[in-house]
Amino acid sequence: MPLLHHDFRRLLDTLGELNPAQIEDAQTKIRDLRRKTEAISEIEARTSQDHMCPFCGCGRRQKWGRTRTKIQRYRCNDCQKTYSGRTGSAIGRLHRPDLFMVVLRDMLGTSVPRSVRKLARRLELNKYTVWRWRMLVFSIIGSGTAESFSGIVEADETYQRESRKGSREWVRHFADPLNFVKPPRPRWEDFTTKGMKMMRGLSKWQLPILTVADRSGARLFQRLSDRKAATLARAMAPLVPCDVVLCSDGASGYAKLAASSGIEHCVVGSKSGTRVAAGCYHIQTVNSLHAGYNEFISQFSGPATKNLNGYIRWLEVRLAGMRPAEIIRAS
Repeated sequence: MPLLHHDFRRLLDTLGELNPAQIEDAQTKIRDLRRKTEAISEIEARTSQDHMCPFCGCGRRQKWGRTRTKIQRYRCNDCQKTYSGRTGSAIGRLHRPDLFMVVLRDMLGTSVPRSVRKLARRLELNKYTVWRWRMLVFSIIGSGTAESFSGIVEADETYQRESRKGSREWVRHFADPLNFVKPPRPRWEDFTTKGMKMMRGLSKWQLPILTVADRSGARLFQRLSDRKAATLARAMAPLVPCDVVLCSDGASGYAKLAASSGIEHCVVGSKSGTRVAAGCYHIQTVNSLHAGYNEFISQFSGPATKNLNGYIRWLEVRLAGMRPAEIIRAS
């Protein structure tokens, strides 16, 4: 039951009698309550946008109390079922939506995201809970929508070393070598314990990531299955219309695409004096995106390849300035 006006004024008057330790405790309590209130507001805003019942599609409803997490519950006037802003969404079964919002803000904020362990310690949660929430965000943001490029379009690839974190292939091989063949790649610990030579430069374990950008701010990161010219040309074909000027390095995939689609193609070099052609054609925009990608991905010490698309999309939504509220509405 909410406080009456005179009770609230009496509460405010007693704040001046608190000692420093009590003031700090009160600030912590108010911060936690504000965090929960903001999370509830975002979830209820999601419901206010879609008045339809998630069970029958009826638009007539009435308020029906609140859930255990204090979110407004509604009752459909047609099917008589109750629902809230989280019903049927990806965050429907979260027990702590307020802490989930903290994780979202950490992922999408302007500062460097915290590691899973650091964030778990700060929120007093299990690290696997924070990890599952991060994977949940990956499933919500999905693959995104295809960008529309125009004018001068730059394209280049960067590379990410393959990581098999979480893979049980070596464990299965050691346990049953007859039924599980030896994996094709050594374990990373073998490079130091057995004195093996580390792989340098590009190898078959380097995964190509196509980066496309134009001068209007549109950008795209897309992981490619291999480094073949045909694969690169197929990935680029739906992204660039025929009236653009394509700037790239000398990779044969871009030349093949330009020849087959009739696109004007400008090849720039990597050495000094060849990086800019005709005063305006270059690939410095995508090179800066590569630098941002390397800075972003390096803090995770090589994410597992099976989750790499999620990390790429995470970087895209950070660069686009997507807010936590947009993630909640999309869930």
